[in-house]
Amino acid sequence: MTDQAKPTLTGGCQCGAIRFAVSAAPTRISICHCRMCQKAAGAPFASFADIPRENFRWTKGTPATFRSSSIAERGFCAACGRPLSFGRIDGPRIEIMTGAFDRPDQVVPTRQYGTESRLGWVGTIVNLPSQTTLQNYGPEKMATIVSHQHPDHD
Repeated sequence: MTDQAKPTLTGGCQCGAIRFAVSAAPTRISICHCRMCQKAAGAPFASFADIPRENFRWTKGTPATFRSSSIAERGFCAACGRPLSFGRIDGPRIEIMTGAFDRPDQVVPTRQYGTESRLGWVGTIVNLPSQTTLQNYGPEKMATIVSHQHPDHD
């Protein structure tokens, strides 16, 4: 993405109660391995797109917030619990979790932080045996699953 293209990136929570739009490319996309981000994401790391607040807006709903430290708060959907954001209190930028974007393939991390807490096995997961969801469940089971997840678009 280039600044000239002025992309609009969209995303939201899992249930669709919260939606957002970004009017310019993020200034930085990163992974954080710190213990606080691990707990906030419920995962081995969190991935964020750093966006100036003037290029970001909530288009549907307003996230609930949790002040995770004396300098920062994290936004999440009160209905489905989906973590959405991190930001310094009264800071000029907001960091949106990359998995919340409708097209997470367009927000690719270029750096890592908090590596003192990186779990040793994270670097080796690419070598683990893998299956698609269809391979894991099979076509019969997949045909019975009804998703309640909001689609990846408005």
